[in-house]
Amino acid sequence: MVLFNHNRFFGSIVAAAVVLSGIGFASAQEISASHLKAARAAIASTHATDPMDSILPQANQMLKIELIQKNPDREPEIVQVVDDETLALASRRGDLENEVATVFAKIFTEQELNEIAAFHNSPAGKKFISETPIIGREVEKAVNIWQVGIARDLSESVAKKLAADAPPPAPAPIPPQTAEPAKEAPKQ
Repeated sequence: MVLFNHNRFFGSIVAAAVVLSGIGFASAQEISASHLKAARAAIASTHATDPMDSILPQANQMLKIELIQKNPDREPEIVQVVDDETLALASRRGDLENEVATVFAKIFTEQELNEIAAFHNSPAGKKFISETPIIGREVEKAVNIWQVGIARDLSESVAKKLAADAPPPAPAPIPPQTAEPAKEAPKQ
């Protein structure tokens, strides 16, 4: 589990914002061109929509598999038609960018969007984005180590507390002594 993944974080924000935008912002004012421009700049600087680049190629592959399984004898035709139709739809990627920009513009002010873009375009912001996968892995390692240690320490402290509070164990019953037959001395 990656606890700190910048692209997943922004992807989650974008997905949630798209869903909520229709609910919470239905009566929002018209968004200015400069506000949308700032939103697009923030999106570009954070790479917020980069994970969405795989949507159409994944749909392409899944459709090919499905259709070829049903009609294996038409595989070359299916591959060609699906690829052609995929290319025809590629231009619609801009529509998604516009929708996401609108969502960002509804959530953030133009000034906030400019600040987001400025940070992510700065050397520190660029480093933040490029190093996020490493940060995520290192944070996950640290969390795992801490989790194991804290679970161990909790277990030990609870065991000590319970042992101190427990009544002493009852003595084990002593088995009755049985007389052993006398051993004969070895003959010489």
